[in-house]
Amino acid sequence: MSMTDLLSAEDIKKAIGAFAAADSFDHKRFFQMVGLKKKSPDDVKKVFHILDKDKSGFIEEDELGFLLKGFSSDARDLSAKETKTLLAAGDKDGDGKIGVEEFSSLVAES
Repeated sequence: MSMTDLLSAEDIKKAIGAFAAADSFDHKRFFQMVGLKKKSPDDVKKVFHILDKDKSGFIEEDELGFLLKGFSSDARDLSAKETKTLLAAGDKDGDGKIGVEEFSSLVAES
């Protein structure tokens, strides 16, 4: 399954473009722009599993840095600052990674 099976390619392109500048990423706006906020809980979990590149059941800090590339392969990497901000917002239990329920909450709060 690819991201465009779940989300509009046009919405993804617009969202990636909106955050092209370094240190401009805002996960709340991004999740709204790609249409993730409007998706069912099952679809949000499917997106999580696409982003969980190593299939560990978690999105670790290094995977978070490549979050935008999970939506579009030609997107930029997140900066270290953006990655840490996103991790802090999503890691509710303080284990240094984001699980599927944490990711679902992060999207729902957007």
